[in-house]
Amino acid sequence: MHDVLDPRELVTAELDQCRESGRDLGELEPLALAALETGSGPELARVLDMLADAPRLAGWAHDEPSTLTEIEGLLPEPTDSRAPSLGDEVFADRVRAAWLGRCAGCVLGKPVEGWSRDAIRSFLQLEDAYPLADYFPQPGASRNGFVMRDCWPETTRGGIEFVARDDDIDYTILGLHILEEHGAGFGPADVGREWLDHLPFSRVYTAERAAYRNLLQGFAPPETATHRNPYREWIGAQIRADVWGYVSPGQPRRAARLAFQDASLSHTANGIYGAMWAAGLIAICFVATDLATALRESLSLVPPRARLADALRLVLDLRTAGLDWESARDRLETELGHYSFVHTVNNAAAVAAALLWGEDDYTRTIGLAVQAGWDTDCNGATAGSAFGAKHGTAGLPSSWTDPLNDHIRSAIFDFDHSRISELAERTAALRLDEVLAPTG
Repeated sequence: MHDVLDPRELVTAELDQCRESGRDLGELEPLALAALETGSGPELARVLDMLADAPRLAGWAHDEPSTLTEIEGLLPEPTDSRAPSLGDEVFADRVRAAWLGRCAGCVLGKPVEGWSRDAIRSFLQLEDAYPLADYFPQPGASRNGFVMRDCWPETTRGGIEFVARDDDIDYTILGLHILEEHGAGFGPADVGREWLDHLPFSRVYTAERAAYRNLLQGFAPPETATHRNPYREWIGAQIRADVWGYVSPGQPRRAARLAFQDASLSHTANGIYGAMWAAGLIAICFVATDLATALRESLSLVPPRARLADALRLVLDLRTAGLDWESARDRLETELGHYSFVHTVNNAAAVAAALLWGEDDYTRTIGLAVQAGWDTDCNGATAGSAFGAKHGTAGLPSSWTDPLNDHIRSAIFDFDHSRISELAERTAALRLDEVLAPTG
């Protein structure tokens, strides 16, 4: 867990963030390195604030704003004028499948979160379980040298009796609660209040943990996302995005706008774009003819000169070029492997690749999302969610869904021991069908 109260760790992470986002560090970098070596807490805090204000490098190739007006100013005209064509029964089934697909994909990836793809492959080969066609085997003799997450007894074969508590699922539940309490007109401040009321500080991480700290210290959005938060482009907002797509079938721009209101509490730039992209992709999946088309259309939700857009275009290009899965994943490692294993850009690319190379097969799709490494539970969840929205419950093998027993453990106040089926029904009841109004 990253310690958002430790200025030494924050300075280290902010240096990485500056390098990745094209900041001109100049003399700030040696100053920061010296402070890391010998500096006191106040000195480190001062350097941290200086790093966050570093100017952009001349000639930086990307355009990555963080306000909704600026973001939408870079996007093509929205395509939400078409009415969703789903009947109520089909829509309800797709929502249930999206919830189930998300839950099963999350459980699949949870015991190996943070493992490299090489470690995952080696472990599975020793267990005669590669490629993934089921939940991870319980670690046997081959565990020597492989350390699963502490949750492994309840997230591996034979031990799964429910959806183990996970922030990926907590945020989907909390998003549902926000919609029930505030409707589609909620804003970042509403999200912040619901975090404080329903989400324990000990169950949030990285950017969310920094934003939560900032809320407690009296900051308001959007400063909650920017003040001493070097994780502001990491994956946290993207994993919170699915429910905005669930209630917006066929309306990706609406889903993306809802995602922005949530994401901007804790994230900026690509951290926000990842949430807008994931929410919009899922909204598209409800009505798309195929996943490749959905992924191409979802690019319209990301500023075209953002690093995330580059990564998603790379995935589509690799697929068009006919590369096999392993070769494509090698390219993603070469181009994107410098990011943290919990950054938005590389993990969104892994999700997109899993959906493309998954060949409309749920087992293969979530298997590839997890075998790709990086943030395995997040990627399995998002890929499974999009797949469910596209294919409905008929596309989900019972071998994945039956072990969950329609039962979720959650850290969200009043939602522990929820039923997946009930959450899906409540989500479907919030469907937003009216045509999206222009922003003006």
